[in-house]
Amino acid sequence: MSLKTVPAPDLRLPQDQMIQVANEFAATMARRRSVRDFSPEPVPFDVIEAAIAAAATAPSGANLQPWRFVVLTDPEAKRRLRAAAEEEEREFYTRRATQEWLDALAPLGTDADKPFLEIAPAVIVVFEVHQGPSTPRPYYVKESVGIAVGLLLATLHQAGLATLTHTPSPMKFLNEVCGRPQEERAYVVIPVGYPAPGAHVPDIVRKPLGEVLIRK
Repeated sequence: MSLKTVPAPDLRLPQDQMIQVANEFAATMARRRSVRDFSPEPVPFDVIEAAIAAAATAPSGANLQPWRFVVLTDPEAKRRLRAAAEEEEREFYTRRATQEWLDALAPLGTDADKPFLEIAPAVIVVFEVHQGPSTPRPYYVKESVGIAVGLLLATLHQAGLATLTHTPSPMKFLNEVCGRPQEERAYVVIPVGYPAPGAHVPDIVRKPLGEVLIRK
């Protein structure tokens, strides 16, 4: 059975305004950096809620919306998260990672210690939702969740909050920490908050537009 239809939204702007809006957004996002040194200062939960609402507008395969956003703010929950993540990270840095991978990470100064998981006032754990007792088989799960995470990061940045995308590997421990069923699979962990006073980030350089944009 086909869904009923509604008129497509017409968001058209004058051309000069279109260019201005796009350039302003690009300039704002160019200032985003992954922060690893967070302040414990609380952030308004309403902002996180609004950012997740924005993320949940993402397109998804067959409109099945295969995502869950678990927000950890309880200190004990974050402590458990950090302990479990650091256990996996120690294995990664000492046994699992190739030397090539470690060499690529070295300039960023990352290691197995993840204090930001406990210090940041909120940590969002994003899960993919797969087929389960009460959930249908989804399609294009990683693509769908990836788009949602992009919207989430952009909205949090626009609201003035710092974020980090953290992907401990493997991430099965997150089901237990977050109390989620097995048909949900962790996709990414996102600490959210304000940078700590005096926090620094790597002085990265993005590839020039001419290197990533191909017009034919």
